[in-house]
Amino acid sequence: MVRRIGEGGQAGLSVQDLTVRYLPGGPAAVDEVSLDVAPGRLIALLGASGSGKSSLLRAVAGLVRPESGRVLWDGEDVTGVPVHRRGFGLMFQDGQLFPHRDVAGNVGYALTGMPRARRRARVAELLELVGMTGFEKRAVQEISGGQAQRVALARALAAEPRLLLLDEPLSSLDKALRSRLASDIRAMVRSTATTTIHVTHDQDEAFAVADLVGVMEAGRLVQLDTPSELWNHPADEAVVELLGQGPVVAAEQMALWFGVRVEGPVALPVGSLLVESGVAGPGRIRVEVASSRFVRGRTEVEVRLPDGRLAAATGGGGMDRAEFVDLMVDAKALVHVGPRY
Repeated sequence: MVRRIGEGGQAGLSVQDLTVRYLPGGPAAVDEVSLDVAPGRLIALLGASGSGKSSLLRAVAGLVRPESGRVLWDGEDVTGVPVHRRGFGLMFQDGQLFPHRDVAGNVGYALTGMPRARRRARVAELLELVGMTGFEKRAVQEISGGQAQRVALARALAAEPRLLLLDEPLSSLDKALRSRLASDIRAMVRSTATTTIHVTHDQDEAFAVADLVGVMEAGRLVQLDTPSELWNHPADEAVVELLGQGPVVAAEQMALWFGVRVEGPVALPVGSLLVESGVAGPGRIRVEVASSRFVRGRTEVEVRLPDGRLAAATGGGGMDRAEFVDLMVDAKALVHVGPRY
């Protein structure tokens, strides 16, 4: 059972048993998902393509009509409320800036009806918040992809939405820029205390921005936890695979191979397996090297476990394919797999 993490009461967003199906009788894109987001919290929805994370976001936004279930804000049912009346802000991966408006015009678009002087001041505040002061008159075709996403975020925040929905906002950017903007997004939404759902397929991005990370699989929310809890206690093998934590090994195999006793299955992330020189002995097994590479200051060796699966180990430089090495395990680095609650 996935925990519904909120902070009690009717405040904030509450998604209750939401199901989305695009074709009658077809598979559920979102399958009875329940989720609470307390005011001011930032939750990331993480999952592979087709896992249902964007469909869930669009149902919350009102862009997709759910087959069943409810969306509530501060206890009020908004399931049938049109998109433009929900008071939610939306930002998509391409930013969707208006090419015929300059930077200030894009941000100010959401402030129609506000007195001109106040609108100008508000636009200036938002551009300062996203680090784009001085770009007011710049055409959007003349700014970089990262700058365009900052402008799109400023526009989404302009009307002070009670809920901000970000759908893969950084996916079109390179990794280094994604990392920087992920941290910036977290700082921006925290400074405005804006309740936020951020959809991504990138684990590092989710961990960088979120107070809580929800993992979607086949339309279901299978785990909702802090980044630390999610990494250290993944709910199942699918979560382990999504996080790239290596193969999952049963307790019986750990005892047989390494003489290590664990409760339940464990994952073998990078750093848990160590290549050792010398003669094989207690706690060590002899394994074949499948490949080796130099990664971020260390050598990673891909080895073949006794059951034929591959796993990454560290240590031992210059290993050749088909060479045999001694392998031991660091029990403290193992990741326990399965529900804790």
